[in-house]
Amino acid sequence: MFPLRDNVPTRTFPIVTVGIIVAIALVWFWELSKPGVDIHVFRDGYYPCTVSGPCHIAVPFVVHPLPWYEGVFTGMFMHASWEHIGFNMLFLWIFGNNIEDALGRVRFLVWYLAAGVAAIAAQTAVTLWFGNAQDASIPNIGASGAIAGVLGAYFVLLPRAKVLTLIFFGLILIREIPAIWFLGIWIGLQIWSGGLSLLAPQAGGGTAFFAHIGGFAFGVATILLVAKRRPVAPVSRYPVY
Repeated sequence: MFPLRDNVPTRTFPIVTVGIIVAIALVWFWELSKPGVDIHVFRDGYYPCTVSGPCHIAVPFVVHPLPWYEGVFTGMFMHASWEHIGFNMLFLWIFGNNIEDALGRVRFLVWYLAAGVAAIAAQTAVTLWFGNAQDASIPNIGASGAIAGVLGAYFVLLPRAKVLTLIFFGLILIREIPAIWFLGIWIGLQIWSGGLSLLAPQAGGGTAFFAHIGGFAFGVATILLVAKRRPVAPVSRYPVY
């Protein structure tokens, strides 16, 4: 399932959401520059082993991992492919603007970064507890943990919103789905896939499912504590941005 848009307008233009998307896009184009995405990821991604080592980074060039308190933030803005960044930015644009509207700009930016830290902390804890030194020496990158926090907040604040969704189920369908179902299915898949990845790590395909789970839980747990106001109520027709 891929979201296309929701039916919740905003009071003001989401400057911070757009700013985050622009910043991530600029980082992505930097990653594409020499010496290339892979080397940038290995040099500047976040490594769980920097929290509790040692690190065993098996690449054919020298890598000195950034300290964890730097890597947490650099990794949060990096991506591995066009598909990776494209889907993340789509989710952030559709759901982030309404959460920014509820929190206000400065508070949303701080909260978004905190959601990313919470997501990485959850993934790190699982990696260090259940994985080995090799698992902890794989760079973690992507905005999806912080965006999962946004989804958790949306789940609490706007469960009755509708999400216009592209569905691949044998046929390609476009349907309106209540946000509570769209996001409930999404987090359910993350929990299911995360459990499978613990039993068979290769089944995870390199996806940090527990970052998604940790970010979503952070969003659900904190949004009512920090929201300044309720988002605008859903409308019967999809707003034009």
